[in-house]
Amino acid sequence: MIKGFKEFIMRGNVIDLAVAVVIGAAFTAIVNALVEGIFNPAIGALFDAEDLKSALILEIPTTSGEPAQLMFGAVIAAAIQFLLVAAVVYFVLVTPVNYMRRKAEEKRKAGIEEPDAPASELDLLAEIRDLLSEQKRAQVTVDAE
Repeated sequence: MIKGFKEFIMRGNVIDLAVAVVIGAAFTAIVNALVEGIFNPAIGALFDAEDLKSALILEIPTTSGEPAQLMFGAVIAAAIQFLLVAAVVYFVLVTPVNYMRRKAEEKRKAGIEEPDAPASELDLLAEIRDLLSEQKRAQVTVDAE
């Protein structure tokens, strides 16, 4: 059981996911500070409120005397925060990675290999196939002798 756990932990994708979670948490703090410190107060000022969360509040009378509050500003603030996170992830992560992949694919199709470029999955599978074929031929030769 410990051996299996060690193999699980040592997989590259588990480490990559752990790094992504840590970086994502740190990145979330930056986006939250941006939204809460700049965008919410700026938009809240348009509605004559301290920030967006305290703007656009609709009070509904209840039988208990304490009015219920519908906080539309808080919903708008959450939507703005989501859009900012999505935009930053797209423009900072997705776009550059897609560009690099496209350039690497163009080089591969043109027959230009980068000296330190990691092998693609297709290249690795072809290499494994060739090694297995060689191993099988070697085994047939040994058995024939």
